[in-house]
Amino acid sequence: MLDQIKGLHHVTSMAASAGINNKFFTDTLGLRRVKKTVNFDAPDVYHLYYGDEVGTPGSVMTYFPFPHIARGRPGTGEVGTTLFSVPEGSLGYWSDRLAKAGVDGIKADSAFGENRLHFAGPDGDGFALVEIKDDKRAPWTGNGVGEDQAIRGFHSASFRLRDEGATGELLKFMGYEQVDSKDGVTRFGIPGGNGADFIDVETMPNISGARLGAGSVHHIAFAVENREKQLEVRKALMDTGYQVTPVIDRDYFWAIYFRTPGGVLFEIATNEPGFNRDEDTAHLGEALKLPTQHEHLRKSLEQHLEPIV
Repeated sequence: MLDQIKGLHHVTSMAASAGINNKFFTDTLGLRRVKKTVNFDAPDVYHLYYGDEVGTPGSVMTYFPFPHIARGRPGTGEVGTTLFSVPEGSLGYWSDRLAKAGVDGIKADSAFGENRLHFAGPDGDGFALVEIKDDKRAPWTGNGVGEDQAIRGFHSASFRLRDEGATGELLKFMGYEQVDSKDGVTRFGIPGGNGADFIDVETMPNISGARLGAGSVHHIAFAVENREKQLEVRKALMDTGYQVTPVIDRDYFWAIYFRTPGGVLFEIATNEPGFNRDEDTAHLGEALKLPTQHEHLRKSLEQHLEPIV
């Protein structure tokens, strides 16, 4: 069993409009845009990152906004819901705030003893806020949400799978422990994590597979401290039979990827070097930052990409 993984690092999804996506995460949810860059493999498409003040691993939601992309079809083999931690007693505030912003799908419920508020993103993305007492992570409050209500980072992610078995065994191999099971959902938690500590697996054997599109999670990333720990994880996964990519430099972290038995694409990402490697913390996410291999395209990209502020 591995002990290098310390919870979630980031979650990356697809969107149809960069401007609408940016407004939702900064204005409505009050997160900070910590990086405005481009997709390494499709540089004519943004890669936008939202999180806390510095983009701490475990707080960062990222998006590839492909203009005119078709909406995804929910189903099995994907991350169904991404859940954020908020302070205890704040869901009333969030219910009012989301309703005033015209957000769809607002619904309160509870699971595993926690109060939750579900809502949909601009492309039908599945989200929820979870009330957590004494989450010590510092929030970003620069976009008008108070400290007593602001998002602290991720709480968990929920998978929709046809069969839990193999993915559950993989999570245990990655250091997660089964902590509870109720109403067809099994919760796995990582001991000593970064606060973004849980994965909930919902088994849906009679549901067809998801189709990737706007509103879909492209991949989910798990955090390791550094490249040395990442290489240890990579070797262990390969020794177990997983097909894992070589280490890829993503400028703000190093990444490896592999497809899980249930169909979800996993990434293992390093906490180093961080989002302030090429911007001062006070100005994160303001300028368009390009990977070195795409810097020669700057003039054309600045003309092509949708302006966002």
